[in-house]
Formats: sequence, C-alpha cells, structure tokens
Amino acid sequence: MGFTVTTADSASTLLRVEHVSKRFGATQALHQVSLQLRQGEIHGFAGENGAGKSTLAKIISGLYQQDSGDIYVDGEIVTKWDTARAQRRGVVLIAQELSLVPEMSVAQNVFLGIESNKLGVLSNDLQERYQRLEESFGFGLDPKMRLGSLSIAERQKVEIMRALARDARIIIMDEPTSSLTADEVDKLHAIIKKLKSQGRTIIYVTHFLESLLEICDRVTVMRDGQLVKTSDAKDETKVSIVESMLGRSLSHTFPERSAGMDVSMAPKLELRNVSTQTGVRNVSLTVWPGEIVGLAGLVGSGRTEIARAIFGVDPILAGEILIDGKPYDRRSPRQSVEQGIAFIPEERRAQGLVMVRSVKENISLPHLRSISVGKVLRRRRETVRAKELVAEVSINPPRVAATVSDFSGGNQQKVLFAKWLMGDPSLIILDEPTRGVDIGAKVTIYEIIAELARRGAAILLISSEHTEVLELSNRVHLVRSGSIAGELDPTVSNVDDLLFKLFGLENEILEGR
Repeated sequence: MGFTVTTADSASTLLRVEHVSKRFGATQALHQVSLQLRQGEIHGFAGENGAGKSTLAKIISGLYQQDSGDIYVDGEIVTKWDTARAQRRGVVLIAQELSLVPEMSVAQNVFLGIESNKLGVLSNDLQERYQRLEESFGFGLDPKMRLGSLSIAERQKVEIMRALARDARIIIMDEPTSSLTADEVDKLHAIIKKLKSQGRTIIYVTHFLESLLEICDRVTVMRDGQLVKTSDAKDETKVSIVESMLGRSLSHTFPERSAGMDVSMAPKLELRNVSTQTGVRNVSLTVWPGEIVGLAGLVGSGRTEIARAIFGVDPILAGEILIDGKPYDRRSPRQSVEQGIAFIPEERRAQGLVMVRSVKENISLPHLRSISVGKVLRRRRETVRAKELVAEVSINPPRVAATVSDFSGGNQQKVLFAKWLMGDPSLIILDEPTRGVDIGAKVTIYEIIAELARRGAAILLISSEHTEVLELSNRVHLVRSGSIAGELDPTVSNVDDLLFKLFGLENEILEGR
C-alpha cells in the first residue's frame, strides 16, 4: 500500500488491456478489446445495454477473468488477476449495486477487510484512521452513523472512501448516477474532479450521455462487445456518441407513424365520464384499432390512475368503460388478460416482473392456461414460445433460462413486452415504456410499438418524454389534475406547444399579445 500519486498533467499509461475477449456460454461479451487508461483522467465508457462496457470494467477490476488477451499495469504484464490482486495494485470497482453492510457503521464499512491488527487481534484505531481520511478528502460523514440510515448519495461517498482507504489509483464507477437527483449528481461530479486533480484515474460507466460529455476527458464507445472508438470528449457530441453506439444515423430514431384509426370498426376502448377514488375526474376518451393515443401530463397528473382503472386494478366510482363497444363492468387484471388487454406498468421491477425467476417463466406467467394440459404445464411449449418472443423483441443475449435480474434494464423491459405479446393483445396500455433504458433499447421498443399498431392493436401510450409521445402517437390527450385538459394533433405540434397547454399558458400568452 501507499502508492505515489503524481500530477494530473501526466499522460502516462497506468493500465492497458490488449486483445481481451470474454464469452458467457454462447454469448460473446467482449471480442479483441484493446484500451489504455492514463493517469489522472476521467475516462467514460458508453454503449447500449449489453454492449460490453460493464464486462470490460469488471475484467479491469479483477471481478471477471478474460478468456484471452493481456492486462498490463505500470507497463508490466499481469499473469494472475482477481479483485484482491487488483486492489493491491490500486484498482477498485464501485458497482452499480453498492456492496455495503447496512447494519455496520460508516467507519466499519470503509475499512472492512483491511482492519489493522496485531498478531491477529484487531486494533481499535478505526476512528483515527477514518479521521485521517476525512481530513484529506472532506466527505463530511459521521463515522459512527449506521450505514442503513444514509441516503444513496451518502452511501456512494462511503464506497468512494472505501476505494481511497485502499490507496486506489483507478476507481471504476459503474452507473454511479442512476439513483441520484440532479443536485446529488453535481456533488458527485465535484468529488470526481477532485479525485482527478490528485492524479487518480476514474472510469465512468454510464448511459447518461450529458454527464459523460460534461465530466470526461476521453470517451470509449462499445457496441456488440467490440470497442468502436476512443476519442477526446471535447470532440464528441451526444449525437455522434449515440450514432457510434448504434452503428447507424440517428435520423430514423422514431419509426414511421402508424396509419391511425380504423373507423370501420367500433372503438377498441372507450371511456365515458369515468371517475375514480384515486383522482381520475370525468375522463372521456376513445382508442381505435390500429391507433396510438398518447396521454401527456406532468408527474402526478393522473395518467397512471387512468391506466389502472382501465385494466381493473382500481375501481371506478362513476362513468363507463367499454371494450369493442360493449360495457366492461366486471373488470379485474385477470379478466383484462382474458379480454386481450395488456398493461406494461411504469415500475417493471415492482409491478411487472418477478426478478428472481427466469425469462421464460416471466413471459409465460399470465398465459399458463394456454400452454398447459389440464393442470400440467407443457415445458417444451413454454420454452419454444419464449424463444420466439425473445427473438421478436431482440433480447440480447437470448437466454430464456437466465434469471431476469441478470439482464440490463433495457432487456428487462423487452422481457416485459414479450410477456404481454405472448397473449396477442388487441389493447395495449403502456406506462413509461422506455423509462431507464438506453437509446438502443428505446429505438427497438419504438419499433415494437409501431409494429403492434400496424397489426391492428389499439395502444394507449403514457410517457413523460414529450418528444416520444408526439412522435409515436396519432392523437395526444393532455391530462391535468386527473382530467382531460385538451387534445393535440402531434403531426402539427411540438414540445413547446404541448408544454404551454399542460401548464395552461396558451391563454395567458394570447392575453399578453
């Protein structure tokens, strides 16, 4: 321990990987990747979910071992490499899922595994060691505070202190801002810049491209397990990075808008003056087969409550819901599934998926009757159908037996789509369908939505990304305080028009002219 940290102006190479490859079963996670990490730089890793950026970070940290290729530290080839050896050489990973002990104190977590001892007996110097670390970096945390009582942002500070207590020269941060507020992100970036000023190297793995361009010195873009390019961040834009991630131009992010309603048929869904105890007030709307109708509104406006009422999660107090022109009175989630109604909720982990079960089990869960004989589940039929749907929604890697929690957020969302597509639904309610997924997964999901509409499904789309609503929908209803506050034609409207109407500003603007 006790590494010498030189000035941040040095461009010397601390660590490099050459021709590194890694395979998980039939999936090629990395292929012939070569990369250099310089001392005193913030180096961003960008790529779609499944592109290989986290796998590369974990190989550098020693958590994974490469199948082939070499790792060099300080110019010397490393023949054996694991997390213990990596930490001894000053390489520490801060994973997306923080690895701390909630019942222990801050100081105990910081020095866990590297406690001082004499002849095997632990020394009572935690507070003294913690104070020296605090004087150097000024994180402002009470060393005696129980870790479980801290916020996510404060726990990240503890993880960084753990790295510094191990004399880290290279600190790998995997999606460090995924659970932080904007203010917390700014504070984390200030800490990262301070670490850089001390000559430490930061690997910053993220799908938030604004953060990546703001703070990084260099950016490495990965696609399908291969390194596409490494360049100076100042020479990149959000568009150039995304196009490198996707391998195609961004000019076609959104698919061609669906043809719209088929008025030769009855509306697939109709709400007439519906009110609920959850805040929905006198809502009337229709969705026709082949049509995408968007619900635009601010957080808390009542859009999700409308969706829950339709699907039968929440009862209605007044009004009427019709499916195919007929009253839909005995509503429940089970009855909705049997009616061919699918509901993709905004919280996929809590409401949409069973994270500890496999992909195929999640897909088949609402449809067990259709793949069973009597009370016996036909496993082969389940597997065959799951594989077909996994291919249809482009889940990568296509492992139907793998646990859902092992997949990226984008792939988890695709599993949720596959789950409902198995029932060939005629009405699909989408609540924040692209929340928490990268741009590549978003484009795939947009194409799935458009294709479902082309096949004749009626789609009710809820999204807080206003551009998404405008580009995908045939009609857009504005929702405010649980009521429909107006309608927009998305083919002749932009985000400014939508926001003015949502905030009720159009009348004030007209009056001010």
